[in-house]
Amino acid sequence: MRALRAVLLVILLMIVGFIAFGWWTGANMASFHPAVERSTGTSGAIDMTKARERGAEAGEKAAEAAAVIRESVDEAAITSKIKAKMALDDNVRARTIDVSTSGSTVTVGGTVRSEDERERAIKLARETQGVTRVVDRLQVKR
Repeated sequence: MRALRAVLLVILLMIVGFIAFGWWTGANMASFHPAVERSTGTSGAIDMTKARERGAEAGEKAAEAAAVIRESVDEAAITSKIKAKMALDDNVRARTIDVSTSGSTVTVGGTVRSEDERERAIKLARETQGVTRVVDRLQVKR
């Protein structure tokens, strides 16, 4: 039992010594970790023209990405508005009608029960704000 206590005491003293040595020398645990990358300073002058060009390129790419996202959100909003109108209309069964939007062009497809239902679905799509053209791919179920 005394031997075990002596071994544990030696291990504890080694750990305390290791921590005290690190604190005393100003070293931290990251300095002992080999996977930590250290930053390196630059020497010489920074080319401000290249930095501005790269910044402008990054800004242009961000603007292009934002435009694509904005267009996708607008298309989804138009599709949602049309589907909501159809769902609220008593004469149209919205579950059997597919609506897709590309830009301001809406394609309406699927199967309807009558010619009146087809006309009503097309009218709802045309009356939606942001729609400039409606492609009719509805089929009347006979």
